[in-house]
Amino acid sequence: MTSLASLINWRPQTPFYYGWLVLGITALGAFAATALAGVVLGGVQSFILEDTRWSRSAIGFSASAGVWLSGLFAPFAGRLADKYGPRLLMPLAALALGGCMVAIGGVDSIWQFFIAAVVGRAISQPFMIGVVPRTLAVNFFNRRRNTALALTGVFRPISGAVIIQLFSAIAVAVGWRAAFRMLGLFSIALTLPMLILLRRRPEDIGLLPDGARSAVNPRAAAAGGEGPTHESATPGSGPEQRSWTAKEALRTRGFWLVSITAFLAVTGSSGLGFSLVPYLHDEAGLTTPQAAGVLSLSTFLALSSLGWGVVADHVPARYCMVLSLVVSTGCSLFLFQVDSLALAYLFGLTWGLFHSSLEVMVYMVLAGYFGRNSYGSIAGALRPFEAGGLGLGQLLGPVIYDLTGSYASLILAAAACHAMAAILIFWAKPPRHPAQVEEHREIRVRGAG
Repeated sequence: MTSLASLINWRPQTPFYYGWLVLGITALGAFAATALAGVVLGGVQSFILEDTRWSRSAIGFSASAGVWLSGLFAPFAGRLADKYGPRLLMPLAALALGGCMVAIGGVDSIWQFFIAAVVGRAISQPFMIGVVPRTLAVNFFNRRRNTALALTGVFRPISGAVIIQLFSAIAVAVGWRAAFRMLGLFSIALTLPMLILLRRRPEDIGLLPDGARSAVNPRAAAAGGEGPTHESATPGSGPEQRSWTAKEALRTRGFWLVSITAFLAVTGSSGLGFSLVPYLHDEAGLTTPQAAGVLSLSTFLALSSLGWGVVADHVPARYCMVLSLVVSTGCSLFLFQVDSLALAYLFGLTWGLFHSSLEVMVYMVLAGYFGRNSYGSIAGALRPFEAGGLGLGQLLGPVIYDLTGSYASLILAAAACHAMAAILIFWAKPPRHPAQVEEHREIRVRGAG
């Protein structure tokens, strides 16, 4: 029994903080999971359509359905992440994802493809890209929390860019089915290193967040909390740090304002992103390759999230979001002025630097407001708002164009979404913990007495 326990608890001794190794493993998981993301399916669907003659809309709908179902799974994933950690959850998700992709390699009908793609996406997104990896980052990092969260935010877009090229090369050489099988086998192979290396919290292996040698705040450490009740620029710094339960967080005005902000921001961003290429082609006179180049640039600039993570370690993430949303509003309206390749690239550069950070910054705000004890459950409760906005945005452009014959209303709607989101996140001030409210009430009563 002792030998078994030693085997289960074994971990490599690293010359750097173990949390960075854990983030590296989650990056590999995000790479595998991105194989069924909408950006990849959109980029490789030509190989599938040429071989099968299936409906283009059916493949597109499988991407949207997978996103929506992942939103339903996310609260469940968050609660499991808080209770059990990623060590079992991520390997099981990798195994399920691998099975779905191997199955896709052998399908012979669109409904079989649809089921495998939707199930694989619904499981892999919260467990390998979203809620669970972000919970892990919050648990392992405190002082560098926003930087760690920013890293989890860039894993998916980088993976998407790599996988599209890799998938295309395999598909040209041996077919799209073989490409899915190979990626599926890669996902299955990840289960073993995930099982060996992942942990729930640094305390489980005798460490502290960030590799600190002593707790920053003994009172907070005893309570298991890292999140400030005030809007500190540095997570976990300052007085009276407390972590919230999910029930407490969901009762606050701040949580719901942040959630609605996420819905509006994602709706606007995904609406423009999904229809950007046809808009630039039809309205700005760009060729399709030129328009795709602008989209690729803005997607690649998701790397700017790393810079925003560093900034948010010094400036409250809420203020960073306000700035990003205001600039995104202006960028949306600037599209009306784009009539050349130079202006299109100016849009793509600015849009990529600012809007791509919004997805990860909203989770920085949650971590700063509510701490880490129930972060998975709280982040999981927010994910349906994101998934709803993503699915709605992807449908908004085509529907508006079919109804009006123009993308003008889409641009105005996207600008309005970003402007309203900026106002809401500005109003979403850090909530006061119920215990803190009670303490202040007792102080007032004693003072009056």
